[in-house]
Amino acid sequence: MKKSGSELLKSLNVRPFIESLIAIFVGFLIGAIVLLAFGYNPFEAYYWLFQGALGSTYGIASTLRYATPIMLTALTFAIGTRTGIFNIGAEGSFYFGAIAAVIFTNVWDNMLFGLVMGMLLGALWALPAAVLKVYRGVHEVISTIMLNWIGWFFVLWLIVGPYANPNDPNKTIRIPVAARLPEIGYGLSIAIIIAVIAALLTYFLLWHTTMGFGMRASGMNEKAARYAGMNPKMAVMWSFLIGGLLSGLGGAMKIMGEGPTYAISQGGANIYGFGFDGIGVALVGRNHPLGIILAAIFFGMLRAGTALMQAQAQVPLEIIKVIQGIIVITVAIPSLYDLIRKAIHRGAAQ
Repeated sequence: MKKSGSELLKSLNVRPFIESLIAIFVGFLIGAIVLLAFGYNPFEAYYWLFQGALGSTYGIASTLRYATPIMLTALTFAIGTRTGIFNIGAEGSFYFGAIAAVIFTNVWDNMLFGLVMGMLLGALWALPAAVLKVYRGVHEVISTIMLNWIGWFFVLWLIVGPYANPNDPNKTIRIPVAARLPEIGYGLSIAIIIAVIAALLTYFLLWHTTMGFGMRASGMNEKAARYAGMNPKMAVMWSFLIGGLLSGLGGAMKIMGEGPTYAISQGGANIYGFGFDGIGVALVGRNHPLGIILAAIFFGMLRAGTALMQAQAQVPLEIIKVIQGIIVITVAIPSLYDLIRKAIHRGAAQ
C-alpha cells in the first residue's frame, strides 16, 4: 500500500527541518525590515553577508572555523536537554579545555595528549554540578552559572599569571608546533572534522545504544524510566560528564587549531562566550546532533559574513548584531516552544 505525501513526510520526520527553514526566512525578512527602517538596502546587505561567508574559499573556511567550537558546546546543551536537564555549564568546561591545552602540551608536546587532557578537565569541571544535581537536588542552572564564573576567574588568573607569555604580555605561552592541529587551509584545521565526528558519535550514542536510550527515556519520564529498570541518576551523571568532555574538547581545539597565535589572549577574549552561543545553536538544531551540525554552520555563516556586510554595504556593526540577533531568536523559537512544551508535559507526567 502506497503512503500518501503527508504520511511520507511524517515518516521521514522532516517537519522540524521545514519549520526551521520557515523560521530562517521569517528571521531574514524581519531583519530586512529593520535594515530598511534605518535606511540600508537589505538586498545589498544580505548579498555581502553571503558573499563574505560562502562566496570564496576563505569565506567558507572562516564559516567552518567559527562553526567548530559552538558545534561542540551545542552538543553539551543538547545532551542535557535530551536527559531532562538544562545544562548551561559548557562555558566553564570550554575554559578548562582551553587552558588544559596550553598547560599540558607544554609538558608533553603531543597533539593527542593535549586533546585528551582538554576533554578530561572539561569533564572534571562538569562533575561538581552533576554531583550536586544527583545527590543534593541542586538545580543545574544555579550550579552551572556559579561554576562558570568560578571557572572563568580561575582560568583568567592562570592566563595572566603562571602561564602568561613572558615575551608577549598579550597572550599565554603558545601551543608547541608538534601539538598543533594540522591545517586544512585558509586558517581552517582538522578541528572541524573532529567536531563533525563528535556530533555523529553523539547521535549514535543517543539513538543507537542502550545507555543513550536510557538517557533519553529518563529525560522524557523519570518515573517510567525507573520503573523500566533504568537509572535516571546515572543518566544525569553521564549527561554532565559527556557534555563536559565535548566542551573541553572544543576549548582545546580552539587553541590548538587556530593560528597564528595558538594561545589564549590576555583577558580570555578568544575563549569567552562559546558555551552560551552553543545554547542558541542547540535550539536552532532542535537539540539533535545532526541538526546541530547544520545549525553551527549557519551560525558560522552569520559570523563570517559580518566583515564584508560592514565594509561593502556600510551597515554599522551594531545594526549587524541586531540583525543577527533577530535571525537567531526567530530560528530558535520553534525549538524553544518544543522545549517548554516537553518540560510541561514531563512535569505533569511526574
